[in-house]
Amino acid sequence: MSIEKSIKGGEFIVRDTQAEEIFIPEMFDEEQRMIAQTCQDFLDTEVMPNLNRLDEHEPGLMPNILKKAGEMGLLGVSIPEEYGGFGQNFLTSMLVAEVLGAGYAFSVAFSADTGIGTLPIMYYGNAAQKEKYLPGLATGEILGAYCLTEPGAGSDANSGKTKAVLNQAGTHYVLNGQKMWITNGGFADVLTVFAKIDEDRILSAFIVERNFPGITFGAEEHKMGIKGSSTVQIFFENCEVPVENLLGKRGDGFRIALNILNLGRIKLGANVIGASKVAINQSVQYANERKQFKTLISQFPAIKYKLAQQVIKVFANETAVYRMSADVDSAVKRNIAAGMEKGQANVEAQREFAIEAALIKVYGSEMLDFVVDEGVQIHGGMGYSSETPIERGYRDSRINRIFEGTNEINRNVTSDTLIKKGQKGEIPLFEKAKEIAKFAQEIPEKPMFNGEYWHDVKIIIDNFKAAFLLLADAASEKFGKQLPAEQEVQFNFADIIIQCYVAESFYLRVKKLETVKANISLYKDMLNSMLFDAANVINRAGKETIAAIDDVSTCDKLSKGLHCFTSMFPVNVKDARRRVAEKLIEDNRYQF
Repeated sequence: MSIEKSIKGGEFIVRDTQAEEIFIPEMFDEEQRMIAQTCQDFLDTEVMPNLNRLDEHEPGLMPNILKKAGEMGLLGVSIPEEYGGFGQNFLTSMLVAEVLGAGYAFSVAFSADTGIGTLPIMYYGNAAQKEKYLPGLATGEILGAYCLTEPGAGSDANSGKTKAVLNQAGTHYVLNGQKMWITNGGFADVLTVFAKIDEDRILSAFIVERNFPGITFGAEEHKMGIKGSSTVQIFFENCEVPVENLLGKRGDGFRIALNILNLGRIKLGANVIGASKVAINQSVQYANERKQFKTLISQFPAIKYKLAQQVIKVFANETAVYRMSADVDSAVKRNIAAGMEKGQANVEAQREFAIEAALIKVYGSEMLDFVVDEGVQIHGGMGYSSETPIERGYRDSRINRIFEGTNEINRNVTSDTLIKKGQKGEIPLFEKAKEIAKFAQEIPEKPMFNGEYWHDVKIIIDNFKAAFLLLADAASEKFGKQLPAEQEVQFNFADIIIQCYVAESFYLRVKKLETVKANISLYKDMLNSMLFDAANVINRAGKETIAAIDDVSTCDKLSKGLHCFTSMFPVNVKDARRRVAEKLIEDNRYQF
C-alpha cells in the first residue's frame, strides 16, 4: 500500500483493512531481533540479579544501571544520529519497550528517561537545546524526568499552580511551585517542568537542570509497587531558569504535555507485553512443578483455562500494539513527504493515532492486571508470598491503570475523540452509522455465515463495528450535544471500540500467518476464543447503552440488531483453550 493511502487514526472503525497491509511481530528483521536480544541480555545481567537491591533504593544503583544502558546505546534508540543516538524507527523503539518492559521497576525508570524525560526536548527543543541536552541523554551521561502532576492537578493537568515570572532583567524565568509523583526525580539531571507564565491560562514548558538554585527534592515515596523506581516531590522556590530554556513557545506546554502523553500510552502498551510474558512463564513453570492430589496442577482443566486466557490476551495485545506502531511509522513517512520536519512529523503521527494509543493503553494495562492476577491464583498461597516473583509482578502491575492518564480518562479519549472525528467529517462515521441503522430495521436474527472460515470471521469483525455504529447513531440522536457528559455510555462505547480494534488486529495477524506457517490451527483456536469473549463484552456494553437510551420502540430494534451483530458461529472454546494451554505447558514458556 502506498504511503498516501495508508490508514489514518480512527479510520479502522469505518474502513476495511487487509492482512497484507498490517505489520505483525513475525516480520521483525534480523537487526531488530539483534537489538531485542541485546535488551534481553542487559536485563538478564544487569537488572534481574539486582531487583531486591533496587527495591531497597540502594543509593546510586538505578542511575548507574541506566547509565550502563546508555553506554550500550539503549537510551539512544530513538534519538537522531546527529545527536549521538541510533535514529531507529518507531516500530523498533516499541520492540525495545516490550523487551525491557519485563524489568519491573527498571522498566519504569527506563521508559521515563527515554520517553517523557527525553522526547519533549527531542520533538520540541530548538537547535541549541537539542545540541546541549540530547547527546548526554543518548549516552546516559545525563538522565531525564518529566514534571507535570501537582497535588491539585492530576488528570486536570492544566489546572496546575506552578508559576513562572520573567525577572526584571529579562534574563530568567523565576519558578515557584510544587510537583509530585515525579518518576526518576530522585536522580534526574534534566527536568521538563510545566508552569504558567504570569497569569496565563495555558501551561508553558521549561528545561530545568537539577543544579539550578531554588530546587528542593523530597524523600522517596513509599509505594505499593514499582518500589525500585524513584518517585519524589520537587519544590521550586524562586528557581531561576534561563529564558533560553523555555521549551517551544509560550503557552505550548499543554499541547506538549498531551502529545508526549500520547506516546507514553503507546509505549505502555508495549511495556506490558514484556511484563505479561514473564508472568506467564512464571505461571506455567510453577504449574508444571506443583502437585496436588498426586497430579501436576497444570493438568487440571481449571488451570488450563487460566493459562490459555493469559496467552490469548497477551497475543491480542501484542498484535494490536505492533499493528498500530507500523501505522504510526507510515504516518511519519506521509508527514515528511508532505514537507514536515522529522520531529514535527513524529509528533503529528502520534497525535493522529491518539484513539488507538488510548485504547491500547486501556487494553494492555487491564490485560497485564488479568495475567498477573491469574498468575497469583495459579501459585495459590505461594503467590501471596514475597518469596515468589509473581508477587512483585502483581504489585507492579497496578500502577499501569493510573499511569499516562487513568483508564477512565483514556476510555473517554477513545470514544469521545472518535465521535468528534465523525462530527467534524474527518472520518465518515455517522454516514456509515446511518447506513447500519437503516439496515438494522430489517436485520435477520443471525448473520449470514456460509461455513468458509475467513468469510465468517470477517462477518464477525464487520458486525462488531456495526454494533458500535448502530449504538453511536442512536445515542447521538438521544443525547445530542450532551453525549460527552454521559460517561457511562462513553465507557461502554470505549469497551466496544477496544474490542473492535483488537479483534480485527487478531484476525488480520492470524490470516497473515497462514502465508508463512504450515499449520495455524492453534492460532485459529486463539482467535476463536478471543472473538467469543469479545462478542460477550460488546453484547454487555451494548445492552447497557440500549438501557440508557430508554425508548421502548427504539430499544427493541437496537436489541435485535445487537443480538445479530454479536452472534458467533458455533465454536467449542473449551477445547480450543485447552489446546492453547497444552502447547504452553509442553513448551514450559510463552512461545507463540
